[in-house]
Amino acid sequence: MNVTPLVWVITIAVTVAFFIYEFFAHVRKPHEPTIGESARWSAFYIGLALLFGVGIGVVSGWTYGGEYFAGYLTEKALSIDNLFVFLIVMTSFAVPKSYQQKVLMIGIVIALILRGVFITVGAALIENFTSVFYLFGALLLLLAYQQAFAHGGADPADGRFMRFVRRHLRVTNEYHGDRLTVSKDGRRWATPMLLTIIAIGFVDLIFAVDSIPAIYGLTEEAYIVFTANVFALMGLRQLFFLIGGLLERLVYLAQGLAVILAFIGVKLLIHALHKNELPFVNGGEPVTVIPEIPIWLSLLFIAATIAVATVASLVKTRGDRRAPTTDRQSTDVSGGRR
Repeated sequence: MNVTPLVWVITIAVTVAFFIYEFFAHVRKPHEPTIGESARWSAFYIGLALLFGVGIGVVSGWTYGGEYFAGYLTEKALSIDNLFVFLIVMTSFAVPKSYQQKVLMIGIVIALILRGVFITVGAALIENFTSVFYLFGALLLLLAYQQAFAHGGADPADGRFMRFVRRHLRVTNEYHGDRLTVSKDGRRWATPMLLTIIAIGFVDLIFAVDSIPAIYGLTEEAYIVFTANVFALMGLRQLFFLIGGLLERLVYLAQGLAVILAFIGVKLLIHALHKNELPFVNGGEPVTVIPEIPIWLSLLFIAATIAVATVASLVKTRGDRRAPTTDRQSTDVSGGRR
């Protein structure tokens, strides 16, 4: 895929312009978006992401188009999981709803910057050390295990890192609008808003660790990695307010993501064997006994896994909601019989 420096400059400039527009048009004035506003903008950004993928397919070929769509789906699913943690953080810090947009916006910008750094590092590693695919594959398998069995076990707003931050900052007990710091008695104090931003940034760093190796397991094109991440993060703020109640019902999202990460981890290990240069593996020669997983199969597998996890979650939570009603009815009936 031939991406000129001019294309990179235009892409980054448009991305920056988008976030500037988002801030001044939607975030600068504190308010809670309506469902209609969130739905319209979410649909717009998803449509834009799909249109961009079609453009890549038409201009550069559908192999790259397929890699983009697989990467976009994976990053979107990981971003929704990220939203769930954002919700936990903002609930822990009791962020007023009118200020949640600003927190989300800053969190998304931090996520994009961190992922940009990881993308650059990942591209350099892949170009110079093909054996890094072994490392990425093993890391994703480990993260898949943690995602499946250790998800939601701790409150990120009350972890060791945040306790360390609290010990070294003077923090007010109340919010002062959307300000990050205030002056009291001639001293500078942090507000709970600043603590929330720090917690969100820390969460973004953790999520970047599994996000970037995952998409590099689907494509080696840094441009596709970057644009898939950008479009996955676009509209994430509106999506938060649109599906806020639905987030808590996606009880199997962690397991679905674990399956996707494990699948990509295996795909990376197979790819590493095909590119093998390690002297202690097959004498430094490529291992091609196991065929590589084609991108069309990756795309189908990822889409199917997300669909199954979503449907299973909604079915389970609907059943859980009906169960108490059924139990109460049974109690009433048995009570009447007695």
